[in-house]
Amino acid sequence: MNPVLRLLPRPLQAALTVLLLAIVAAPVGYVVLASVNTDLAVAAGEFWPKQLTLANYRQIWSTVPLGRGLANSLLVAGTVAVACALVGVFSAYVLVRYAFRGRRTVLRALLGMQSIPGTLLLLPVFVLFATIGDTLGVATIGTRWSLFVTYLTFGLPFATWIMVTYLRGLPGELMEAARIDGAGTWQILSRIVIPLSWPGLVVAAIFSFLLGWNDVLFASVMTNVDTRTAAVVLQVFGTSQEGGAIPPYGQAMAAALVCALPVVTLYLAFQRYIVGGLTAGGVK
Repeated sequence: MNPVLRLLPRPLQAALTVLLLAIVAAPVGYVVLASVNTDLAVAAGEFWPKQLTLANYRQIWSTVPLGRGLANSLLVAGTVAVACALVGVFSAYVLVRYAFRGRRTVLRALLGMQSIPGTLLLLPVFVLFATIGDTLGVATIGTRWSLFVTYLTFGLPFATWIMVTYLRGLPGELMEAARIDGAGTWQILSRIVIPLSWPGLVVAAIFSFLLGWNDVLFASVMTNVDTRTAAVVLQVFGTSQEGGAIPPYGQAMAAALVCALPVVTLYLAFQRYIVGGLTAGGVK
């Protein structure tokens, strides 16, 4: 990089980088150390454990149903991620490659839906599913599919916008040449658009996955004991003590690290696609 283009001198850049890394790493380091410490020591404010122990990692599976919560989160969030990515690329293909009346209105509506806070929709969504359940005589509240539909309504607009931005950067000549050669719409999508859109698909899928994985608000209302997600199960650690005993701080830290492991693994595995998908359409 040309030194003239640098905004800050190299020593100052290095100092700021170290400072930012320290700010980010300090909370993570505390969680890691607390997860191998005793509850009493963590409650007393002890930062560095006097004796390392892995007992917290063994006990988290019996204190609360963490395994079932992780399975529910993986099932719901994974299904939402796949559905949002696939439906998003199909919707984006129509919005980008076809000109029809109301196309701009649809795009603006998708963008406007992102500005609505989820807290405002909590009660309407709950009442809607409860009414549907009473009308049809089927179970809605407390089921995984209701949580899936809820997350889908929030994840699809964002996934569609990501894919619209990405597909706009693909050369339209490829689709036109394929159509001249006799390829249909499905063949164009499956053989050209989807293979060339992997970075955008990965970004849409991961952000949709995070939507379902990190949510506590809707999951705490729309689930029951058997369908709780990992985020809701983590809340239970604060109320799992008996008779005023010290809360299981160490187990809560260990459970938080276990729940963060799938997300960290996703980022490490697909970081190349994430960077490419997020920067797509930024330079024309």
